[in-house]
Amino acid sequence: MQKTVLILDAYYEPEIIAFSHLEKDLIEGIIEKGYKVKVICPTPTRGITAKTAKEYKKIKKEIKNGGNLEILRFSAPQEGKSVILRAIRYFWCNFRTIHFAKKSNADLIFSNSTPPTQGYISGIVAKKKNIPFLYSLQDVFPDSLVSTGLTKEGSVLWKIGRFIENRTYLKADKIITISNSMKNNLLAKGVSEKKLEIIPNWVDTQKIRPVLKSENKLISELGVLPDSFIVVYAGNMGESQNVDIILDVAKDFSSKNILFLLFGSGSEFERIKERVKQENINNIVIRGLMPPDRISEVYSLGDLALITGKKGVGKTGLPSKTWSIMACNTPIVASFDTDSALSGVLEKSGGGTCVEPENKKLLAKEIEKKYNEWSLNIKTECNSRDYVKNNLSKQICVSRYLREIQKLINA
Repeated sequence: MQKTVLILDAYYEPEIIAFSHLEKDLIEGIIEKGYKVKVICPTPTRGITAKTAKEYKKIKKEIKNGGNLEILRFSAPQEGKSVILRAIRYFWCNFRTIHFAKKSNADLIFSNSTPPTQGYISGIVAKKKNIPFLYSLQDVFPDSLVSTGLTKEGSVLWKIGRFIENRTYLKADKIITISNSMKNNLLAKGVSEKKLEIIPNWVDTQKIRPVLKSENKLISELGVLPDSFIVVYAGNMGESQNVDIILDVAKDFSSKNILFLLFGSGSEFERIKERVKQENINNIVIRGLMPPDRISEVYSLGDLALITGKKGVGKTGLPSKTWSIMACNTPIVASFDTDSALSGVLEKSGGGTCVEPENKKLLAKEIEKKYNEWSLNIKTECNSRDYVKNNLSKQICVSRYLREIQKLINA
């Protein structure tokens, strides 16, 4: 009888979060392996048009991939910006997810760590069904809240977070982390090493590849001058990303031929957009996130790509967009923890430089250095794509996930 992997999601396409394209690749791999996949998720609300939201209100069930993929959706309130409203939505979605999951036949539960309660409820369902639970840890909670300043260690919120975290790790049969630093974080909290496996997030190097500026449609679509030095930032704009530092630096380069292109979404996006307008920062073009199939154009557009984060963020995660940037052979300057996994990857691969986070002067210095090299037509070879192809390709990492899934189901 065909085995079924039950995926419990808080966000699913057409919504886009950092894990979306990875999960899509993983689902395809699971189906190719001969399993069925069932996804339980709320109706989409994040980052979609009103038209799309209206369409999906009527869609409660979808059958795809020749009947091997079933998507069950339940109604959920719109995701607001308020922390309290988002928490209410999370708990509502958790309750409905458990309700639907209890009635679904499955041989394994899979979930990722967004939101933090997702793993906890997955563990509850797995225990009730007496089936294994595979947890993909993308972000360590509540450490991430401490590093972004949203709470303090020892606070009530932190204690609740630690309780949820501990119970999730206890219930999970296997925990996949994305870096050594995250694994060490869990080991320090008493998680058994037997439960832990490091599988980095990956990139599909067949889809994500360098695009020449002469062939890049975004040049004409955005009306940018191809003979400018272009600095790109693309991704979530939340508290932890500290995108304000890019705006601060951009203002200092207003007299130079440097254009900053920002593509984003998230809780801080509208505020950042308004700040650009109010302060008349005329060397910044800001747009919403581009569709996944245009990632190559976005990162290839840049002579330089930026990754930014607040102090401490690097201890709890590694930005998955790193691999997409590297797959486009675009050099990176990261304003990020210098003792983080990201810093180690950039140094090892030769893909870029990492400077102390929240330090505007150091970030500006690195950007100016790259700009001066570009102005003098000094071309520095960036072969980070080769590093990605050899270590972080879709084929390598998905096959490792599939091995863990197969082991758990067979056991």
